[in-house]
Amino acid sequence: MESQQRLTTMREEVGMVEPEVVQGIEALKRAGFGVKRISRELGLARNTVRRYVRLDQPAKTNARPHARRLGVAERERAIALFDGPAAGNAIVVAGMLADEGVQASVRTVQRALAGHRQQVSARAIATVRFETAPGQQMQIDFGQKRLGIGGREVVVFLLVAMLAYSRRLFVQAFLNERRESWLEGIANAFRRFGGVPRKLLGDNPRALVVGRDRETQTVTFDPAYLAFCRDWGVVPRACAPYRARTKGKVESAVKYVKRNALAGRSFSDFAALEQHLSTWLETADRREHGTTRERPIDRFERERDALLPLPERRFPQTRRLRRKVAADARIDLDTVRYSVPFCLVREDVEVLVTESEVLVLHGSVEVARHPRSKEPHADVVDSAHFAGLWRRPSLEPRPIAEPALQSAGLRSLATYAAIVEEAGR
Repeated sequence: MESQQRLTTMREEVGMVEPEVVQGIEALKRAGFGVKRISRELGLARNTVRRYVRLDQPAKTNARPHARRLGVAERERAIALFDGPAAGNAIVVAGMLADEGVQASVRTVQRALAGHRQQVSARAIATVRFETAPGQQMQIDFGQKRLGIGGREVVVFLLVAMLAYSRRLFVQAFLNERRESWLEGIANAFRRFGGVPRKLLGDNPRALVVGRDRETQTVTFDPAYLAFCRDWGVVPRACAPYRARTKGKVESAVKYVKRNALAGRSFSDFAALEQHLSTWLETADRREHGTTRERPIDRFERERDALLPLPERRFPQTRRLRRKVAADARIDLDTVRYSVPFCLVREDVEVLVTESEVLVLHGSVEVARHPRSKEPHADVVDSAHFAGLWRRPSLEPRPIAEPALQSAGLRSLATYAAIVEEAGR
């Protein structure tokens, strides 16, 4: 009995060798070759050859035991655990099945779940394209790109807005991604399009969204952003968390701007960048869009009348900030430095930033007013802020009054000259 079991075990082991090799062993054995010669000729281990030689009938097929498979009911249970308490982890599923009396290796469970996992992944990735009616929606997003400006590398923030129907674009460059930059860029997009869409779809930036309740699917927008939307008559919307592709049109537009408008370019100053973007937008309006197969400017003709009219009055975008005056009598704002009167060094001041000006207040008193600069790391200085700080030395010697010399007990050079002249006589 023991001998028969050993023979069966050997046959199972040698069954792992290819059938052609088995036939080679048989042929060399019939030719009278020994174990060493056969192992050398066929490149096999001697123990492997010995096992074949000792067998009465060597195995002729590469037979493998069938892989363990889960039954229909077991697979359904594995899927239920995978989607439920196992939270998408096949290793955890295998452990839970073992606790229920289903003995299966992790690899067996992974094979059983492979098709289901692929379907879950596909559902997560797949996006249904949703076409909106003219004038219904504008999508907004920010992108970043490093650009050479004025001989140095600067991180530029790009506000990109796109009308969802016509795919018409707007781009504005900033030196930050703060709330005021969002509002300024959106307002300028409305002005470029000559109208306002009914909905404004964005992501969940901290500048615009201050909270979100996942259970109730409600969004809490920044109060200033809500007031801005009320002024312009547009309804704000935010994508679900981790579903940024809901605004996939503008996501693609951001890539298009960075790769087409700005790739490999540098600019002499920020104004040159703004001028380039303005010119490039005219070109982008007239190219054939890859999805619609129409020019955005042509589709915009069908969207123009569907937009809401612009408000009659212009809403100023003012930002209020607090700054401490540095030792060099300057305040820093978006990498730009502005001068203030030197007597305010180390004092706290309030800064009002509009689209065109920077006003500095100390208490209720205006102490400085500058044109707003967008040049990275610019130094905007009013020389009057430093009046009296330095005394310019005179090139001519200042005469000393005679009474001052006498009060000091000193004589002037003229007196000494007179004495020398009198002595020479």
